[in-house]
Amino acid sequence: MKIDDKIVDKLADLAKLEFDEASKQGIIKDLDRIVGFIEKLNEVDTSSVEPLVYMSDSTNVMRDDVVKQVITQAEALKNAPKKDSDYIKAPKVIDKK
Repeated sequence: MKIDDKIVDKLADLAKLEFDEASKQGIIKDLDRIVGFIEKLNEVDTSSVEPLVYMSDSTNVMRDDVVKQVITQAEALKNAPKKDSDYIKAPKVIDKK
């Protein structure tokens, strides 16, 4: 696969990024190295290798969820910097544009 300006421009558009010409040339070199590495991996014979579902034989140790009241709502609101009668107020994290 040949990496050129057209592919980098398409990737930049999809990722909502902008690159100057010098950065674009560096990205082309990096992507060429990545594609070359993947092509090298495709040459490896994996016909006798069983596919893995998990990377290790370990299993998760699960515990039962136990619902317990640690503090009351009034105790939680007591130290909140901004609060309503029943809720802690937090600043907006996402702005819609």
